[in-house]
Amino acid sequence: MSHTYCSALFHCVFSTKERHSAFTPELQQRLWAYIGGIARENGMTALAVGGTDNHAHLLLSLPSTQTVADAMRRIKGGSSLWLHERCGLTGFEWQKGYGAFSVGCSQVDATVAYIAGQQEHHRKRDFQAEFLSILKRHRIEFDLRYVWG
Repeated sequence: MSHTYCSALFHCVFSTKERHSAFTPELQQRLWAYIGGIARENGMTALAVGGTDNHAHLLLSLPSTQTVADAMRRIKGGSSLWLHERCGLTGFEWQKGYGAFSVGCSQVDATVAYIAGQQEHHRKRDFQAEFLSILKRHRIEFDLRYVWG
């Protein structure tokens, strides 16, 4: 085969440090767009970006040459720098870790809708409950003592 073909879709989730509320609705819209730009500038495709005042969800398509860890480092680092320098959130930090969950092509529309509906979704369920549910749905073993640390 003379070309490389790859479908690497990931639903990525990460929160602010200690899940502090950090983003107004207006800043959220600017931040989601900025994160989409970081993805584009680094060879990724952000199919959806959204979240709430204390966490972000992304549906990313990664090229075959990029790891999820590298994608998250670029997105979290670049957005944190932007929040510090352009938005005046000098004490802002993302949490250390993240969740990255594989998504099949048949799940793209549902995942995009899920990300778009974050504001409504979190009227009924907080971030911690949501994240634990995602871990369980993907059959990821975890020790609760280390999920939020």
